[in-house]
Amino acid sequence: MKIRPFRLSVFALSLLIPTALCAVVLFLVIYSGQAIMFNGLHFLTDVNWNLGDMYDDPVTVHGVSVPGGAEYGILVFIVGTLVSSGLAILIAVPLSIGAAIFLSEAVPGKIRPVLSMLVELIAVVPSVVFGLWGIAVLVPFIGHHLSPTGNGYGLLASSIVLALMITPIIASTLLDALLQVPKENRESAFALGATHFEVVSKAMMPMVRATLVGGIVLALGRALGETMAVLMVSGGGINILPTSLFSPISTIASFVAGQLDSAEADPTNMSVRALSEVALVLFLITLAVNASAKLLASGALNVRKRQS
Repeated sequence: MKIRPFRLSVFALSLLIPTALCAVVLFLVIYSGQAIMFNGLHFLTDVNWNLGDMYDDPVTVHGVSVPGGAEYGILVFIVGTLVSSGLAILIAVPLSIGAAIFLSEAVPGKIRPVLSMLVELIAVVPSVVFGLWGIAVLVPFIGHHLSPTGNGYGLLASSIVLALMITPIIASTLLDALLQVPKENRESAFALGATHFEVVSKAMMPMVRATLVGGIVLALGRALGETMAVLMVSGGGINILPTSLFSPISTIASFVAGQLDSAEADPTNMSVRALSEVALVLFLITLAVNASAKLLASGALNVRKRQS
């Protein structure tokens, strides 16, 4: 059987993305191998992160050379990542649903593309801009009016900034789904005497439920991996679990970015390898989230096909 050059080239191009993905995972596993041996499972359960004495002679532990007193635990950062992303989802989902329903049902068709484009443009705003807004506006507001300590940096500020960044993702996904709901469904509900609210809540939203869930999971993946904006407003809390909305936190991504300079001063290079292991954990979390989103999106597509 003769293989056509076009098919061969397309097949080769299709392998680039999974190959790059496997290469990244392989690099992280190999580079952080010594850190994985040194840390063990305590890496995920300990709350203390200590680079150790990098100016004294290193010690050998489990056959690995590390600075004396070095200890690497990332439970604080895992909790900070999951809690801030979870709160961001709780804030963003109602805003996104309200915006999508407003654009699909209340806005005239002539100006809907303009307003929907404005919503989508928020998603392309650089994260550092959200961080600067958080420092200049959000953090002072929280510190003066909400926080009992007078410090606005922390979990609440991080969650609000993340919520603003992921709202367009959910809103745009849901809006496209609502606009594709067959007109017959809406007209049938109106003919049965349903109010506009009942038409949206009982005739339309159930049809786009899977799409909504897929959009939420995609937004969650975006929130989990956000770095600069969270780094600027989170307060940089380490070695202590957050106890309130106003506690300083560090997420996995922001911690790696903030600690890289200090880690590079380690003569044994173990600190950088430990950060690579942190990155590997984040990579696996975001990979699982995005894989779930892909499955949910495929499920939503199959539901639409059956309904049509």
